[in-house]
Amino acid sequence: MAAPPWNGPFNTRESRPFLRFGVFELDRQSGELRKHGQKMRLRPQAAKVLVLLASRAGELVTRDELKQNIWGPDTFGDFEHGLNLCIRLIRGALNDDAETPRYVETVPRQGYRFIAPVEDVRQQKPVLSEAATVSVIMPSRRIFWTTVAVGIALGMIAILVVVANPRQWRSRLLGTTSNPLRAIAVLPLQNLTGDATQDYFADGMTEALITDLARMESLQVISRTSTMQYKTAKKSLPVIARELNAGAIVEGSVQRSGNRVRVTAQLVRASDDRHLWANSYERDFRDILALQDDVASDIAKQIESTMGGPQPAPAPRMQPVNPEAYETYLKANYYLDRFDLQKSIEYYDQAIKLDPSYAPAYAHMARSYFFMAFFGALSPREGWGKVKEAATLAVEKDDQLPEAHGALALAKLHYDWDFDGAEREFKRALELNSNNADIRHDYAHYLMAMGRMSESQVESKRAVALDPMGDALNSCLCWHSFAARDYDQSFRLAEKFLTSQPNNPWELTLLGWNYEQKRMPEQAAAKFSKAVEGTKDTPFNSFYLAALGHAYALAGNRLDAQKVLKTLTDRGNKSYVSPFDLALIHAGLGEKDEAFALLDKAMAERSTFLVYSKWEPRLD
Repeated sequence: MAAPPWNGPFNTRESRPFLRFGVFELDRQSGELRKHGQKMRLRPQAAKVLVLLASRAGELVTRDELKQNIWGPDTFGDFEHGLNLCIRLIRGALNDDAETPRYVETVPRQGYRFIAPVEDVRQQKPVLSEAATVSVIMPSRRIFWTTVAVGIALGMIAILVVVANPRQWRSRLLGTTSNPLRAIAVLPLQNLTGDATQDYFADGMTEALITDLARMESLQVISRTSTMQYKTAKKSLPVIARELNAGAIVEGSVQRSGNRVRVTAQLVRASDDRHLWANSYERDFRDILALQDDVASDIAKQIESTMGGPQPAPAPRMQPVNPEAYETYLKANYYLDRFDLQKSIEYYDQAIKLDPSYAPAYAHMARSYFFMAFFGALSPREGWGKVKEAATLAVEKDDQLPEAHGALALAKLHYDWDFDGAEREFKRALELNSNNADIRHDYAHYLMAMGRMSESQVESKRAVALDPMGDALNSCLCWHSFAARDYDQSFRLAEKFLTSQPNNPWELTLLGWNYEQKRMPEQAAAKFSKAVEGTKDTPFNSFYLAALGHAYALAGNRLDAQKVLKTLTDRGNKSYVSPFDLALIHAGLGEKDEAFALLDKAMAERSTFLVYSKWEPRLD
C-alpha cells in the first residue's frame, strides 16, 4: 500500500486516519506521533519515513523506495546519511533497538520492515458548535479584563526572569538541561564518496573538526582515538554518549566529487537523542581549511546558544596550505594511526616538499619519529634528532600549534635532558589546547621520569578521561602503577587490558615486568616470548627480545639468556640495539661490570629509557 500524499494538516471537520501500534498513535497525514496521548518530538523527514514504514507494516520497504517517495530522485549524495539518521531518530522515539527490534527491522543491504502489529483507525475530531464558538470568543467584560490583568502580570514576571537569567530561561524553553555542557564527542564522519580508498579523507576531516573544537574554553572534547572506535559500531547515540561520558554528539558525513567537498554536520543532545542543529557546507577543495573552521565555529555557537555550553574560543589563525600537500598530509596521518610509521614519514616528507610552510606536517612527522626512537628502532641520535628537528621547524612555522610544542618537549626530555625546558614546552602545549589527550599522556611520562608519581598518575587519568576508549592511554595507567611500584594494581590493569587485546606486545611486556617483580620469572618469560613472536617482523623486536633475555637470566636459565645476548649483539652490527637493553640482561645474570660498562655507553648516547631509571626496579 503506497503512502498517502503529504498534503498538510487535516480539516478538523473530517475524520483523521491514524495508525496505532503498541502505546503509539501516528497521524498518517501530519506525521504527528503520540505516546499515551502525549506528543513525541520527531523531525519531519523521520516522520515521513515512519509513516511509509508503518503504512506497509510487515512488508519490506527498500532503500530505493524510500529515496523515491521521500527524498526524490534528484537527491544530492547524502541520502544514505539522511536515511540512517531518520531510522536512528525513529528508533529513539519508539525506544527501539537495532539488535533486538520491536518495531523497525533492518534488512541488510535492502531496506527496512515495520514488524509490530498496526491497527488502521479513524479518529473523529470534535467540531465546536457556533454557540460554543461565540462563547469562547465573546467572554464577559469582567472576565476579559481580569484575563488581561493576569496576562500583563505574568508577562512582566516572564520578562524579569529572562532578563535576570536568560540562559536558564532559554534552557527551559528549549527543553535543555540547566547544567551546562561539559563534554562533547565528534563521531567519525561518514565517507559518502563511495570509494573506500577515500576513508583517509573522512578520517582527516573528523580529526580536524575535533582539533578545532578542542580549542573551546572549559569544554572537554573527547579524543579522536576514542571516537574512532565507533566508526562501524551499531550503537545508539545515547549508548555511545554514556560510554564516552559525553553530553552531546556531533555526527555527519563527507562527500568529495572532483574538486568539490561537501560536509554535513549535526549536533545531538545525548540524553534524549534530540537533534538541536544541522547544516551542510560545500566548498572548493582549495578552501578546505576555511570549510573546517566554518563547521567548527557553527557547532561552537550552537553549543553556547542551545546547550548552555562555554563561549567559543577565538578562531585559530588560519594558515593557508597547498591542497595537494594537505591531502598528502591526511594520507600520512592515516598511516600513523595504523602504526605504519615508515610509510607515514614518507608521506609527511612529501607533504613538506609540496608546502614547506605547513607546520602540522612537521609536528606529526615528529610524532612518527618519536615512536621509532622510543622503542629503539632508531638510535637516539638519529631518532630523537629527527624529532627535535621536525618539532623545532613546526614551532618556527606556527608558534600557536600545540602539537609542535608537545613534540619539542619530548625531545628535550628524552635526548637533551633539559628537564626544565621540557616542562615549559609541555605546559605551553596544554595552554594552547588543554583537550589534547596525547600531550597530557606525554606530560604524565615526564612527571613519571622526574619521580613525581602522584602528579603523573593524576595527569594520566586526565588523559584517559579525554580518551576513555584509547588503548594506549589506558595501557599507560598500568605502566604508571608499575613505576610507582604498585605491582598488584599494575598487574590487575594489565590483565584487564589483555582480555580485549591478548596479543598487544607492550601490555604483554608490562605484565611480564610485573611477574618479574613478583619473583615469577618463568611466567614473565612466557609473556615476553609472546611479545617477541608478535613483533618478529617489525623494527621494534629488539626491545621485546631484550626483555625476554632478562627474564631468562632471572629464572637461572643462563644458556637461553646468553643466546639472546648473542642474537642482539649480532643484530647490533647491522642495525641499532640499545645498550641499555643489553645492560639489563647482564644485570639479570649478575654480571655487574658488563652491565655498568653498557650503562656508561647508554649514558654517552642518551638511551631513551635512561630518563626513567630513577624508579626502574630492574636496576635495583
